[in-house]
Amino acid sequence: MSAITSSAASRMSQVPLTPQEEAVMRALGRFLLVMPRALDADLMREQRMSASEYSVLRHLSETPGRMMRMSELATACDMSLSGMTRLAAKLESLGHLHRTRCVEDARGANAVLTEKGLARLQEAWPTHLASVRRHIFDHLDGLDLERLAGAFSAMTSDT
Repeated sequence: MSAITSSAASRMSQVPLTPQEEAVMRALGRFLLVMPRALDADLMREQRMSASEYSVLRHLSETPGRMMRMSELATACDMSLSGMTRLAAKLESLGHLHRTRCVEDARGANAVLTEKGLARLQEAWPTHLASVRRHIFDHLDGLDLERLAGAFSAMTSDT
């Protein structure tokens, strides 16, 4: 029975996309390329802050004690650990976070959001919110956002 199921699945995967499916794939591909740049450009222009910096501060602000292991923060921000280390050094030099040795594992380090970092996040938040609304949500009027979020979650749950 599994051979039949596998064969049927193989044939199904070879069915060409419909014009509507093709349009979705092309639009999604373009969205994935353009949207991060657009959100980053708005933050840079209005706040002199990159989207990566904003993401680090946001993630830290949402955790208990405003602290995360550097490796977990890198994963949450979809960055390499070396990239996160460089970004954390920059944010630390600005006084937005400080790094401490991990109590549980002396080899690890934690990033801790400072009051200055939280204030900087709060200052940048209106710009980011306006950018997200303008570039994304203003174009989704009438769509079932709960279903859309569920579909995105389902697409990324097995990766």
